[in-house]
Amino acid sequence: MEAALKIALVSPYDFPYPGGVTQHVTHLQREFERMGHQVRIIAPSSDRQLEKHMDGVYRVGRVTRVPANGSIARITLSFRLSRRVRDILRNERFDVVHAHEPLMPALPPTMLRYSDALNVGTFHAHRGSYYGYFYGRPVLKRVFHNLDGRIAVSRAAKKFVQQYFQARYTIIPNGVDYPRFAHAEPLAELSDGRPNILFVGRPEKRKGLGYLIRAYPRIKNAFPDARVVVAGAGDWERDRYHSYAENHGLRDILFLGEQPAATLPSLYHSADVFCAPAIGGESFGVVLLEAMAAGVPIVASDIEGYRDVVSHGKQGLLVPPKDEVALADAVCQLLQDRGTRVEMATAGQAWALHFAWPQVAERILHFYGDRARLTEAEAPTWVNILNPNRSAVKPAATS
Repeated sequence: MEAALKIALVSPYDFPYPGGVTQHVTHLQREFERMGHQVRIIAPSSDRQLEKHMDGVYRVGRVTRVPANGSIARITLSFRLSRRVRDILRNERFDVVHAHEPLMPALPPTMLRYSDALNVGTFHAHRGSYYGYFYGRPVLKRVFHNLDGRIAVSRAAKKFVQQYFQARYTIIPNGVDYPRFAHAEPLAELSDGRPNILFVGRPEKRKGLGYLIRAYPRIKNAFPDARVVVAGAGDWERDRYHSYAENHGLRDILFLGEQPAATLPSLYHSADVFCAPAIGGESFGVVLLEAMAAGVPIVASDIEGYRDVVSHGKQGLLVPPKDEVALADAVCQLLQDRGTRVEMATAGQAWALHFAWPQVAERILHFYGDRARLTEAEAPTWVNILNPNRSAVKPAATS
């Protein structure tokens, strides 16, 4: 590449707190920098010393916890971000400002308002409806039209946002750190020959863990040595799922809590079946990619966001959501058929390769060039055009 880009990756979410968008942004930063580009992450943070702890990150805005989509969104609601944002934009002079969840208050809309770079937005969320988009549409349209290009991580995410904002969206999926998850050793403490059913996620209703716990007695009846292993961020000791398991004498459900990054791949490699019983509100399912990269067959809910990732009968089995009987039967079907598990594991690893972060990052870079109405070969010309007087020649918005 003859010229490097200067890219801002903007997230609305509390940067130190684990989450899908934060993970997405962090991996893009790593891949873009590996390709020779200069990247800054701009996000709110509950850690006031974030900029001292991490290079290439700007902390903009305090964090407020807001209920959203069956979860808690940790975002900034401050309307006093303008000066800080304008200072960053003036000092950094980005070629691309890439906002993730660009309509989520309050940081991405502020960045897009003042940016004269190429503005790109990635839409991650999926839900049935959203009052914020419905009632806020008159105001959000102004933000939306500041975007020169729009990405959705899945067909489900695209369908959701198109209900409120009609435009052209390009689907570029989430990625997976394939080498990290493909090459790991099982945990010794879980390698005792007992069947392990793994769940990874937060203790939120929409993740569907309750249905797996209710399915467990049926699984246990067929496979007395089976155990469920639960991992993910959250206060599991005080959680209703932990209490339910204790109160009903379900002794072989292990609540491990949040796992260190170094341990998580080994946890997947310790599983015989990965279970994702979400009831809805999932736009993609990064945990499904992680399981497939680790070579674990999947049993997941047949919901819109998961169908882009898992094909029924190939990498795993899809079952009706909120159906613990179907869930238990699918898990038992895989536990009793090792040959099918091996076939699905092999197919899953091959499919997960298509979502490796280097490939995803390359597609996004091509998208930047496409939105600038130039070919990849002309990208250096685009950089020269945008620097230093890009405000006068910013590419026209497309829809």
